[in-house]
Amino acid sequence: MATFKSLGLNSQLLHSIEKLGFETPTEVQVKVIPLLLDSSTDLIALAQTGTGKTAAFGFPLLQLINTKSKNTQGLILSPTRELCLQITNDLSVYAQNQKNINIVAIYGGANISEQAKKIKRGSQIIVATPGRLKDMIKRKFVNISNIKYCVLDEADEMLNMGFYEDIKDILKSTPREKNSWLFSATMPSEVGFIAKKFMSSPKEVTIGKINTSSKNIVHQYYVVSRNERYSALRTVISLNKDIFGCVFCRTKIDTQKVSEKLINDGYKAAAIHGDLSQNQRDAVMQSFRKKKIQLLIATDVAARGIDVDDITHIINYRLPDEIETYTHRSGRTGRAGKQGISIIFATKSEEKKIRLIEKKLNINVPRQEMPSYEVILNSKIDTWIDEIIKTSINSNLKRYLPGVIKSFKNIDKELLIELMLSKEFKKYDLDLHVKNSDDQANNKKINTNNNDRFFINIGARDQYDWHTLKDFLLSYLKIEKNDIFQVEVMKNFSFFSIKKIHTALVLKSFENLLMNNRKVSVELTKKSKSFSFTSSQKKKKNIKKRRFK
Repeated sequence: MATFKSLGLNSQLLHSIEKLGFETPTEVQVKVIPLLLDSSTDLIALAQTGTGKTAAFGFPLLQLINTKSKNTQGLILSPTRELCLQITNDLSVYAQNQKNINIVAIYGGANISEQAKKIKRGSQIIVATPGRLKDMIKRKFVNISNIKYCVLDEADEMLNMGFYEDIKDILKSTPREKNSWLFSATMPSEVGFIAKKFMSSPKEVTIGKINTSSKNIVHQYYVVSRNERYSALRTVISLNKDIFGCVFCRTKIDTQKVSEKLINDGYKAAAIHGDLSQNQRDAVMQSFRKKKIQLLIATDVAARGIDVDDITHIINYRLPDEIETYTHRSGRTGRAGKQGISIIFATKSEEKKIRLIEKKLNINVPRQEMPSYEVILNSKIDTWIDEIIKTSINSNLKRYLPGVIKSFKNIDKELLIELMLSKEFKKYDLDLHVKNSDDQANNKKINTNNNDRFFINIGARDQYDWHTLKDFLLSYLKIEKNDIFQVEVMKNFSFFSIKKIHTALVLKSFENLLMNNRKVSVELTKKSKSFSFTSSQKKKKNIKKRRFK
């Protein structure tokens, strides 16, 4: 078995490793550290998040830096402010026994003049987000023309976030002779292009299979209708009292709604999304890392670069469009040899997406059935009992104890417990039990003699596709699933067909409905003929299907 000492690290770093309690190196560290220490080379390392990549490039970089010079020698690019700060903090901890090493973080949302002053005082290593670094290079606050080492961390994430041009411009400001180390969980074509253009005969290290999920993650899914997602979420939380997880939503509005509902229901939750200020984001993340927050409700964009240990559950409140996004989501649990769980809430019609995930990631995602009401309630009662037993005695209340005992003197223990139990759970709602939903094929040819076709001003801008819009209509109108069909979603509006017996219900039901602060408008189309896609519409539909491949 490899040890950190056998990897060629110096005594100062080994001392830091001992203090940190690291016992054995991870696979990526075993393969990468000796390679970077023993040779001057470019490197492409493909490994999932949470495999120890920061130490894999951090230890060699700290050992190779010339501490006698204050010039910038190493540059690390990371996708987000959060990850930038985390890498900076990790490297500072690793270097605690090394003198005269200065590591400076550069990121947006902070005072650029203060960051420029830190750089001017001397910084052997700069950790930066692409946007802020490009700005500081343009202002001549930063000089990276003589660096020896350049690290691209979470390269796929940076490119997914739209930093492709920024990265190209930054790399053009670096010397050709440097060593470039690229770390990525996946290998999209843009990453390949960066490697080809700016790296020289890079050595490659792959941990596991490319674009696969960690073996430490258990994947599972529940079939729910659109209006049952929150009840399903509460159920999962209720059954996992020690849950410490991330709930992924597709929109900023959903993150806020879900977090507010959870808070109102007594859970320690917070939302993180693009509308928050940087200070607000920092406060939320600090609380989450300290586990003052049990559940972080996030969009994919807001969560990029978040690296938090000990996450037990990832909950996909809605499936993402891209399988790579699902890989990044689930990869935030199951780290450091610990097991994690990735849960998907999906409609019946979304099960085909789950089959694609299984095929592309070579994993098994079994369907789970929502537990019975009795099972859920028993779980909550067990939690309640544990909380009571673990409650610390408040000595200040002791003087009130004789009076309380006197008040209960005519009530036996069994009855008292029954009264306490009834009071605690008198408001416990039955909506936690989620029924399995079913769906039918949407766009099959149907005789429309007895059907009407409707226009509705709800579309893709409201985060609907035909599956979810159909689920919404079924739930809102409270009609049978086979009574709605041929749902077609455009950007700003949609069409759907319905049996004529429900036409009056449809026209009346939407009279006063508001969505996203606008009135929902439903109109009966002039033609009620059998509907089929035009060639251009078919093309659009096929493009949408390909997004999840």
